[in-house]
Parts: sequence; structure tokens; C-alpha cells
Amino acid sequence: MSGAEKNDEAYMRLALEEAATAGAEGEVPIGAVVVCDGEVVARAHNSRETDADPSAHAEFSAMVAAARELGRWRLTGCTVYVTLEPCLMCAGLMVNARVDRCVYGAADPKGGALGTLFDVSHDPRLNHAFEVTPGVLADESAELLRGFFRERRAARRSSRQTS
Repeated sequence: MSGAEKNDEAYMRLALEEAATAGAEGEVPIGAVVVCDGEVVARAHNSRETDADPSAHAEFSAMVAAARELGRWRLTGCTVYVTLEPCLMCAGLMVNARVDRCVYGAADPKGGALGTLFDVSHDPRLNHAFEVTPGVLADESAELLRGFFRERRAARRSSRQTS
């Protein structure tokens, strides 16, 4: 394994920690980390339910926090690590923020916008392109999501049986 791959896994493990926090809070377990010049500048996890905010996706929140931390809206030189392939909204923000790269864990067959349903990262009609590295710790990322939804379904079944 190369040094870059080891770094990607290390940063994705931080994103997985954020995802676990989201799950513990009853949020869909997705986490994100923004790294600039080898330093973590922001971490976040899904908080849509908690914040009653449809834009409170892990990577969206992490990019906003990174911009504030860096004091600039352009996130050039930054890599976004996220446990699930970004949706159109988040991929669009990556274009607008001018990120250099996105590394994600599990592909999203229902909403992935970095290669699965769409590929916003290299659309020639847009004013910015960025590199994408898919599948880093994909199994761990996917299992967090599967486990969360499995528990939710079981709780729903249980509540129907007791009523």
C-alpha cells in the first residue's frame, strides 16, 4: 500500500468516527473530514434531523466549517473525505468551492453524483473539475449504513407488534 493510500485510509477512519457519532445521535451515519496541506481543518457528520436543516449533510457541513477555519470560500488545496458518495447538492458545492479532490467510501446507487448516477466532478459544462477516489474503506462505510437501517426497520416492526 502506498503512502497516499495509507493517508486516505487514515483520514477515512476519522470520517467513519464522525459517521458513528451521527448514528449514535439517530442521524444517518455519514461522516466527513476536510484535509488541507496534510492537516485536518474540519470534521462533521450528518445532522439534518438534529438541526432541522436539509443541507446538513456531513460533507456540506465540513466544507462550510473548513471555509470558515481557513478564512476563504475557495477550498483549493483541500481534499474532502466522506463515507458515502456525495449527492448532487454536495458534489455541486465541491465544484463551487473548487476542492482538489474527493475521497469517498461507499457508492450511492440512489443518489451518487461522483460517478454512480452522475459525474459532477468532470462535467465539461462546469467551471471546475476535481479528482475522485472511490471505495476507500467502502465495506466499513456501507456496513455502518446497513446496520443503522437494519436497526431502524427492526424498531419499526417491534413498535407495530406492540401496538
